[in-house]
Amino acid sequence: MIPMPASENSTLRSNPDGDVYFADILVRGRPIFQVGSLADLGARERAKIINRRISSLLAQSESETLGQVTVKPDNPRQVATLRSNNRVLMTVTQQDAQDFGLSVEALAERWAEQLDQAIEKTPLAIDVGQRLYGTVQQLLRNTVANLPSLLGALVMIGITWGIAKVVRFIGFSWAQRTEGDRGTEILIGRLGYGGVWVLGSVVTLGVLGLDFGALLGALGLTSVAIGFSLKDVLSNYISGVILLAARPFGINDQVVISEYEGTITQINLRATTMKTYDGRLVYIPNQEVFSASIINNTASPRRRSSIRVGIDYNADISHVKQVIETTLSTLSGLEKVPPPEILVLELAASTVNLEVRFWVDSRRLGFLTMTSQVSQSIKEALQQANIEMPTDIYTLMFRNSLLPTDTTGNSQSHQPPEG
Repeated sequence: MIPMPASENSTLRSNPDGDVYFADILVRGRPIFQVGSLADLGARERAKIINRRISSLLAQSESETLGQVTVKPDNPRQVATLRSNNRVLMTVTQQDAQDFGLSVEALAERWAEQLDQAIEKTPLAIDVGQRLYGTVQQLLRNTVANLPSLLGALVMIGITWGIAKVVRFIGFSWAQRTEGDRGTEILIGRLGYGGVWVLGSVVTLGVLGLDFGALLGALGLTSVAIGFSLKDVLSNYISGVILLAARPFGINDQVVISEYEGTITQINLRATTMKTYDGRLVYIPNQEVFSASIINNTASPRRRSSIRVGIDYNADISHVKQVIETTLSTLSGLEKVPPPEILVLELAASTVNLEVRFWVDSRRLGFLTMTSQVSQSIKEALQQANIEMPTDIYTLMFRNSLLPTDTTGNSQSHQPPEG
């Protein structure tokens, strides 16, 4: 029985100044009833004394049988004491009687009955059932009491969700009109969405009655541990924000990141997704992307390619250049500006090596296709012009040769006899 309805929803009932008026009396961890403060003793201290006496009595229940809680009135003093096994458990005062609107004897009898029921050992199943019933009943009471706060929090969550969606759409639309980069659009939309949710969460917790001073103190104590445990996660997210803001590459760009090469398909705050040229998906943490050297092959629409051609020393280099230039002019996939270049690269041992430089589409497919087509066309054109492209020639010299030589200086080999 809870004697005062006003105290049903809290273990301690306090006034606005923080002084405790009522505190629970506990038996085996369960609240039985509440006692108020006295002129010279606060409710909290009084409850501690009574709870200690009850705990001491229960601790000795293994060695002695517990008697019923009896009431002993003290009429001259207008009080009554509750006793068990010749021990005084508590004193019911005139102040208690006034607090609960009963006489001292009636209130003492009620509390004695409640203590008897709580102290009496009940079967395990009944005790478990009583505890479950009390817990569910307390939960229902708390839910009903906090229903306005819960409804307000749910309404605030709905409002926050709607505002966050609108802010993300506005930020995304604005980024599309101004930036024109998919990664930046994603960054602005997500930052706006997350910012609204942070503010909405703060307001929602305030509606629920959260003490922000206590929350900030707890966060201050645990920030170091959280920082160490989430170091990699936070590093990936921070690196993702920097990558989306700096924009070293965008979606559909073809890049080289460390040992990976392929097309960027998605840029998230945690990881970057790349599709390699052989069809595999690679998820690279943004921390690794941020610290790696990045080669963006498609940052410019054009990319220079080159091939090496080796011609014979007797060939006319000017004529060879003219043949190559004529061949390149017939290929439609080459960029006209900048024009192709034909340079004498080196005078090798057996060939004069030329380097042909030309500009093609920077996309990998166009780059490889045109480089292959240029190599084939130049080879066929030089063959048609009867320009030799010799391979490397190696001269082998033998010392202390055992082979006899004739008068012309040619080596003679011994033939096995016939027959």
